Amino acid sequence: MDLIDIGRYLAALLLVLALVGFAGLAVRRFGMPGFVKPLGTRRLEVVETLMIGPRQRLYLLRRDQVEHLVLAGPDGMRVVETGIQPQPDQGGAAP
Repeated sequence: MDLIDIGRYLAALLLVLALVGFAGLAVRRFGMPGFVKPLGTRRLEVVETLMIGPRQRLYLLRRDQVEHLVLAGPDGMRVVETGIQPQPDQGGAAP
């Protein structure tokens, strides 16, 4: 195997990897119906998390402008409070 053949194989590999990467970016950007949703249409987000023990964590989740408080631990998950109205943003001003 000549050095030129190895160079051709590496160039072909880089070309294929670049095409796969561009295809992935295109699917993420424009979406593909039934396969991937665009990133801008998410309804669920994790607002905040808090460790309350070595294996327990509180999650504040927002879905459709309503927040829910969930406790997660090794024994499972439990909804602590639901239907919390989100606080208006204070603009970063500390009292």
